[in-house]
Amino acid sequence: MLNVAIVGTGAISPLHLEGYLKFKDDVTIVSLCDIYPEKAEKLARKFGLDVAIYDNHEEMLEKEAIDLVSVCTPPYVHAEIAINAMKAGAHAVVEKPMAASLKECDDMNRVSEETGRVLSIISQNRFTDPMMKLKQLLEDKVIGKVLHTQVDSFWWRGHSYYDLWWRGTWEKEGGGCTLNHAVHHLDIFKWMNGMPDEITAMMSNVAHDNAEVEDISIAIGKYKDGGLATLTSSVVHHGQEQQLIFQGEDGRISAPFKVYASTSQENGFPEENTDKMKQISEMYTNMKDLPYEGHTGQLNNVIQHILEQQELVVDGYQGKETLELIMAIYAASQSGQTVSLPLDPSHPFYTKEGVMKHAPRFYEKSSSVENFDQTDITT
Repeated sequence: MLNVAIVGTGAISPLHLEGYLKFKDDVTIVSLCDIYPEKAEKLARKFGLDVAIYDNHEEMLEKEAIDLVSVCTPPYVHAEIAINAMKAGAHAVVEKPMAASLKECDDMNRVSEETGRVLSIISQNRFTDPMMKLKQLLEDKVIGKVLHTQVDSFWWRGHSYYDLWWRGTWEKEGGGCTLNHAVHHLDIFKWMNGMPDEITAMMSNVAHDNAEVEDISIAIGKYKDGGLATLTSSVVHHGQEQQLIFQGEDGRISAPFKVYASTSQENGFPEENTDKMKQISEMYTNMKDLPYEGHTGQLNNVIQHILEQQELVVDGYQGKETLELIMAIYAASQSGQTVSLPLDPSHPFYTKEGVMKHAPRFYEKSSSVENFDQTDITT
């Protein structure tokens, strides 16, 4: 039986609680921690939990026997809490993005190796039936070589979204929509198609003059084989329609799932390849569904890995790669130049200090509230 603690009891923490409560034979929730302990108390009441409440994670780690910590705080303290947890003997599951800088990612991974503690970064969208099936189709090369990938991470957030005290600043949020909204789509893109070799990008803030950070970015990734990817991150798109489209030599597949395949007529113009489309559709339909999806699926994978029952799907090194792609987008947009991957420790966007020095401030943060009365996440 693993003793679980959750640090940070804001909007994302209920998804962790709901996930852990699915596996009562393997885990028990023993404590909640938040710098606003009244939020932790409210969450405990909502879920009917009899747990210890703390406002300081170090005190919690000292006083409680904890095996696994979920880090659900703002990004700027992810590294500190995860490292302290692992040094105290606990495994760590960290919400996206992994940390505020690539250096912090390296520090977290180093401590994970030194302590032998598991470090996993939340990438819950991998743990969905459509994404797992799409990944398998790509690994089976059903559309041949991928020529172009289109990632549309389209979200919409009102002006007041950035009034929350930690949002909208490079120091505490670490970035805008590219880091905190598109991170999941960029993670899946990298997971399915690999890391591009070069990035060019532009970003702007077009609708949130109470935030320093971007609310839209558009990047182009290029691979050594000539393949291209267009990566759009946004919180200004009404309708919040997200998609990943993979265009290959022999067809097109996407999430949400859609398949199309063309064959060439004598004059080079296309006609529908119905046999190919039927073959891919049947493969997709016949694949098994996951037993658990989303946060619940990933938390189950972490728990079973700790109990030596499963391989870990998402580790800290994959978490760092996703942040590396995002930092490359920031660096390319800031410099106006193409950025090569990977980024080494000498790169201006490797450390938090470097990000703070080079990242553009589109506006000054003009409003700040401690907490919203309403914390529901709508998608």
